[in-house]
Amino acid sequence: MRTDTSPDVLPSRDHLPAAGRDVPVLDVVIPVHNEEKDLGPCVQRLHDHLARTFPYPFRITVADNASTDRTPQVAAELTGSVTGVRHVRLDEKGRGRALRAVWSASDAPVLAYMDVDLSTDLNALLPLVAPLISGHSDLAIGSRLARSSRVVRGPKREFISRAYNLILRGSLHARFSDAQCGFKAIRGDVARVLLPLVEDTGWFFDTELLVLAERAGLRIHEVPVDWVDDPDSTVHIVRTAADDLKGVWRVGRALAVGALPLDRLARPFGDDPRDRGISGVPGGLTRQLVGFCVVGALSTLFYLLLYSGFRTFTGSQAANALALLVSAVANTAANRRLTFGVRGRDRAVRHQAQGLVVLAIGLALTSGSLAALDAASAHPAHGTEVAVLLAANLAATVLRFLLLRAWVFPDTRTDATPRTSTPHDPRNAR
Repeated sequence: MRTDTSPDVLPSRDHLPAAGRDVPVLDVVIPVHNEEKDLGPCVQRLHDHLARTFPYPFRITVADNASTDRTPQVAAELTGSVTGVRHVRLDEKGRGRALRAVWSASDAPVLAYMDVDLSTDLNALLPLVAPLISGHSDLAIGSRLARSSRVVRGPKREFISRAYNLILRGSLHARFSDAQCGFKAIRGDVARVLLPLVEDTGWFFDTELLVLAERAGLRIHEVPVDWVDDPDSTVHIVRTAADDLKGVWRVGRALAVGALPLDRLARPFGDDPRDRGISGVPGGLTRQLVGFCVVGALSTLFYLLLYSGFRTFTGSQAANALALLVSAVANTAANRRLTFGVRGRDRAVRHQAQGLVVLAIGLALTSGSLAALDAASAHPAHGTEVAVLLAANLAATVLRFLLLRAWVFPDTRTDATPRTSTPHDPRNAR
């Protein structure tokens, strides 16, 4: 993976000043490759829209991806004739490479990009960047899959887009709705931290950026857009889809083995309400008990459903063991994050191993209860089995909480700072 050069401490999210800036607030990048016909009308239309509706200084940057037609000449003519337009020439092709080069060098606090065909209605541009200017969000994306979006495109592209986003949700647990819409924005300080972590230089670039941002705990704002398909698009759908799937595999593998240093970036910007001690909100042991009870109730229900399902094709002991194993892994992960406030991936495997030791104790209690029931009745009813298991699990739950609190997740803090699983929390250095 790429060597990380991001800083240890990120600044808080602040509203950008309304006036008195010497640099543009917004830098809109248009990556192009052999777009001599569309580039001029695109830049003129975008510039007219921004000059008419955008209340801050702006810049339009044409990022030429090694074009071999007259695109460089058209870009140079636009730079000379339209105020606030510049162009950058790259010797290698790649949308991601162009965005990385321009965004890394830009002095604007808000960075955006859009495709040269302007398929997305420009009225969504101000709603896209407003949350970044205000400090509310870190990234913003246009979504063609939101309920209030209005989209005109063929069934082939519609199917591919929805299938791809389903793959992202299933494999990388992505929660954003539209990874491929060419209409995105990011705060400059966030870009400087995340860009060194992004490897892709092509069409998968912004998907990778979004996945890493989401895993780092950054806030992604989605804007429903009006979008009309460009029938003359030069994007090679099959090749792009294949490259995207390779990117999904690479990023998924890196996340699975912990190769990306995202832990320290979790919720890095400013105050987080979850870190505050607020009057009337339970804390300490009380808060942990509340969280543990909620997680425990859901885990018990999950366990019973699993047991009932496994019991249809195996014996009671095997069904109990399988249900306990699956539910215990989920229970440990939930308690780790929600009950005891441990963040990050460090020592997660160790915590799960300790959780399995606690599972063994619960297995002994529940298995012993089942053995006693079998000894008392040769063919106990399923409802009786469930009742006995429920009572045994309640007893095991009390012991589980005590072991989790004292052994698996011991609180070694001397202050009220939220715990993290990493040895050093950069937020504490402020």
